[in-house]
Amino acid sequence: MKKLLLATAMGALMAGAASAEDIKLGMSLGFTGPLESLAPGMRSGAELAIKEVSDSKLLLDGSTVVPVQGDSTCIDAAAATATVERLITAEGVKGIVGGMCSGEAIASLQNVAVPNGVVMISPSATSPALSTIEDNGLFFRTSPSDARQGEVMAEIMMEKGIKNAAVTYTNNDYGKGLADAFAAAFTAKGGTVTVNSGHDDGKADYSAEVAALAAAGGDALVVAGYVDQGGSGVVRAALDTGAFDTFVFPDGMVGQALIDNFGSEIDGSFGQNPAAEGQGREKFLEMAKAAGFDGSSAYSAESYDAAALMLLSMAAAKSSDPKVWKDKVMDVANEPGEKILPGELAKGLEILNGGGDIDYVGASSIEMVGNGETAGVYREVAFENGEMTVVGYR
Repeated sequence: MKKLLLATAMGALMAGAASAEDIKLGMSLGFTGPLESLAPGMRSGAELAIKEVSDSKLLLDGSTVVPVQGDSTCIDAAAATATVERLITAEGVKGIVGGMCSGEAIASLQNVAVPNGVVMISPSATSPALSTIEDNGLFFRTSPSDARQGEVMAEIMMEKGIKNAAVTYTNNDYGKGLADAFAAAFTAKGGTVTVNSGHDDGKADYSAEVAALAAAGGDALVVAGYVDQGGSGVVRAALDTGAFDTFVFPDGMVGQALIDNFGSEIDGSFGQNPAAEGQGREKFLEMAKAAGFDGSSAYSAESYDAAALMLLSMAAAKSSDPKVWKDKVMDVANEPGEKILPGELAKGLEILNGGGDIDYVGASSIEMVGNGETAGVYREVAFENGEMTVVGYR
């Protein structure tokens, strides 16, 4: 009898071991390109969640999670599509943190992810066009739509007494979508957009673009661009010519690189980017510091949340197949259930493994609406004495 029981126990143990797997999770981020200064922090955020889950040995009978990196370049749709195709077909990833920028995210999703049935959760692609894209339930994002950012930016500017402004945007889905959203919100509040014009990235000189912006005039210049590319080029030309001295910086411009580039030259300017306050964010910042990276870097927290949502959804579905676990993302992200913060992923896995419910709050106060994106909280920042300071949250 003892031999029979021992054999049964060993059989169960072996069955459990056999069901464990090496789950590959892809990251399609712009490690080169106009936001390359933000990509390392985003990668570190995602890897922090991956390590937390993998070390717990609580995902799908002790499965190990392995990150696989790919360069989306942020702006080259063909390169991004090739990267995502490699991650899916050659590497066999079960989900992708990305894309990083809106245009390449749209291309990768439509050309590769949807046809192959693989989930993408973007930490930073914010174009309003992604809210209504045909995605077969395979696309989510942990950052809010720029339709919301446009409203927040207009609100801040009106409160500061800025009633007219010029707008320049990087000439792609992200830039134009944000610029149009802002213009609509600003005009609705009684503001005037003196000019709303695009600029191309990769140019050595932006004096012609700035001359046109200056001719239109405005109390401030809204720069809906990329900090590692044309956005900073426009700011440099504006400062050098004295065309503008007050700038409004949306999310693509908010980062340490902005301070490194301009220091006190942009004192008096301000901006905003997605970032929640509260216990979840504070816990994430502590964890990031212990892991050796800056958790306050733009979209690092959202990247942690993107990876965590994927892995918790796999646990809820009891499957690493993205065609199966995609249906659990909204359940895991929202009420009802026990709230789960950064550092509590093992707790969340235990609850899900036991058949319970969780409400993943994470590092960026995740609360997903019907189209699979977070409602969004924005951090308002100001630039004074060569430094960026946090004013508050909206």
